[in-house]
Amino acid sequence: MSGTGKGGGKGGGAPRALHVRVKTAKRRTASSARWLERQLNDPYVALSKKEGWRSRAAYKLIEIDDKYHLLKPGMRVIDLGCAPGGWCQVAATRVKSTDAAPRVVGIDYLEMASLPGVVVLQKNFLDDDAPAVLVEALGGDKADVVLSDMAAPATGHKKTDHLKIMHLAEVAIDFARTVLKPGGHFLAKVLRGGTENELLANLKRDFAQVMHIKPPASRADSAELYVIAKGFRGASADTAPPDDGDPRDTHAWMPPLKDG
Repeated sequence: MSGTGKGGGKGGGAPRALHVRVKTAKRRTASSARWLERQLNDPYVALSKKEGWRSRAAYKLIEIDDKYHLLKPGMRVIDLGCAPGGWCQVAATRVKSTDAAPRVVGIDYLEMASLPGVVVLQKNFLDDDAPAVLVEALGGDKADVVLSDMAAPATGHKKTDHLKIMHLAEVAIDFARTVLKPGGHFLAKVLRGGTENELLANLKRDFAQVMHIKPPASRADSAELYVIAKGFRGASADTAPPDDGDPRDTHAWMPPLKDG
């Protein structure tokens, strides 16, 4: 990848490295050994450390933004579920947010170290007062972009985990409808599982362009994908979703969806 670190980065694929095998030890379970092996052999993990990003997830947003141009200088951005801060870093860099004039606000119930140009709120987004606190932190202005990489702790039960993350996506959408400027954009993580297409159809009522995407930095064996909605029509829009075919029509990054 020809990334430029905190200068903004360009998504072009991560380099491959020699495979490292990790054995179980007295204090290491088989699952933790598998996780560690995956981390050690993940080129995006190595690249994020080299280029100074908070997490490998930064490359997901870099690759998506390089293709769909969500973030532009001067925009105001809200990042839901922001810890450890990779997406906030990318957003702050690309909208040219500064400490003197912050244009990026992130929220997470997990503690997160500060970042230049980012207002970080340690708070649960599901709290009743969270939306008002976010708007206040943004200076009372409408947002140009709402990002959500929120994910509930995994239970190991596929259907339960799917329902939990889809609930977070739906809450994020409701919030985006209240805070986005007309023409604004929304990006959120979802999971395959049979209901993600209903979410796309829901978004089509209020956005001009809606699709599923799976950026190269998203692990191939992961059920995660991202829904992107561009061109918010406005909270008062009374426009029916366009009848333009199957909502599963999507970018070539993602293979055809299968229900279940």
